[in-house]
Amino acid sequence: MLLLDKPYVSDLLVSTIKKNNFKVVGTDQAREMAGELENHFIDEKEAVKNYEKDAKLYVNSENTISWINENLSHTKLPQQVATFKDKGAFRQMLSPLYPDFKFKKIKLSDLQSYNPNEFGFPFVIKPAVGFFSMGIYVVENETDWRQALEDLEIELEQVKGVYPDVVMNSQDFLIEQLLDGKEYAVDVYFDEDGKPVILNIYEHIFPHAKDVNDRAYFTSIKVIERTKEVFEEKLEFIGKTTGIKNFPMHIEWRITSEGVAVPIESNPLRFAGWCMTDLCKYSWGINPYEYFLEQKKPDWEKLFEKKTGRQYNAIIADIPRDIPLEKIDYIDYKKFEGDFGNLIHINKTDYKTYPVFAFAFSETRTGDKKELDHFLHSDLTEYIVLK
Repeated sequence: MLLLDKPYVSDLLVSTIKKNNFKVVGTDQAREMAGELENHFIDEKEAVKNYEKDAKLYVNSENTISWINENLSHTKLPQQVATFKDKGAFRQMLSPLYPDFKFKKIKLSDLQSYNPNEFGFPFVIKPAVGFFSMGIYVVENETDWRQALEDLEIELEQVKGVYPDVVMNSQDFLIEQLLDGKEYAVDVYFDEDGKPVILNIYEHIFPHAKDVNDRAYFTSIKVIERTKEVFEEKLEFIGKTTGIKNFPMHIEWRITSEGVAVPIESNPLRFAGWCMTDLCKYSWGINPYEYFLEQKKPDWEKLFEKKTGRQYNAIIADIPRDIPLEKIDYIDYKKFEGDFGNLIHINKTDYKTYPVFAFAFSETRTGDKKELDHFLHSDLTEYIVLK
């Protein structure tokens, strides 16, 4: 069963629901976002009974958390979701695995008066409940701290009302130690026995050390082979500690210079946001929605056949924060698509409402950095035509 909401329902998700005759909770939001699924909608009361019989639920958006809290409060699900959505609760759950990891929860109202030297530089500040790298800043000194507070005030005003409080709540923040090493994102589900099943691993790259933007990711045989077992070990602990079963999740990690995999944050009941998880399909032929709802497990050796030397990329075309969305006339998608060597698929988005105009998936040779570097270092204004 699926629960759909804003901001985006991908064409792959819609076609998968139709192909497999999956049931969709018939909320007003789902009908607005995917009216073509009329024959698949079920009554909300029926959906509750359906979950009680078969506790497999996939959501495309954390906007759905309010529905879960209201309609499934008699189950374990709301508490499980809270453990993974709230970064403070998530850190607390992980503390036996990382007893020396330093973090502190702090109120927005206390940030201006807080002395960052009490925690010690460098560190990262982020909303305890957040989304899409909003409100996240790397702080290396007092100058960075003052600048972060100024930028945070502006950014919170810009995103006010875009996402509900269960997705983006700016009242509580987390300060935590800065981790070195490469960053990765993992789409995984915990099966009916609570065992983790990884469906994709992406390396998240940045233009410089202090950047936190969700612009560029890639996956390859090398990425998966060198990290999969490292992540599985930690995921086993998470599964046993929380007791989650039939539970999809997107988790972001750092693998430190010592080779230790440390989770940065998690997103419960879904894989990579908006339509990012569709890279599973465009890279390895894995339909993530089918794999979770039908409890399939990847045969990586077979999936890697004919993929040697290939790399699969995802570009999230975000709009610069200093461009008011109402000032945009149109996006030059033709120019944007033309700057990919082998564009596999593009999902265009509602850039009049959300500060992103596309999710693009492409194929290159392994190690070919030219295309990724172009999009990573561009502010993308070359594709944005203003009024």
